[in-house]
Amino acid sequence: MNDWKKRLDIVYSTNPDYHYNEEGQEEDKTLPKEKQLLRISLDKRNRKGKAVTLITGFAGSNEDLQELGKMLKTKCGVGGSAKEGEILIQGDHREKVLAILQKEGYVKSRRV
Repeated sequence: MNDWKKRLDIVYSTNPDYHYNEEGQEEDKTLPKEKQLLRISLDKRNRKGKAVTLITGFAGSNEDLQELGKMLKTKCGVGGSAKEGEILIQGDHREKVLAILQKEGYVKSRRV
């Protein structure tokens, strides 16, 4: 099947072995919980003096990141966001987040 709509950004290729990359073709595989290297830190930069707990180092799909972020926000009882491999939790909840992650099976989580 030659679906030209999926290749709108490609003009022409002279390589006979060229394969078009279609959107959504490469999905990040989420590492198991015990292999995730999550770092928990307090961040105040560019936030008008407000502190946020920053969780970085998540390796996996965006859906799994969103799910983990939602669980952490719910258990901490605060707002936040999860995007681009980072989870932001409003306020200083480093100890609580560390305890939650370790209880959930993220054994390599550490506070920075």
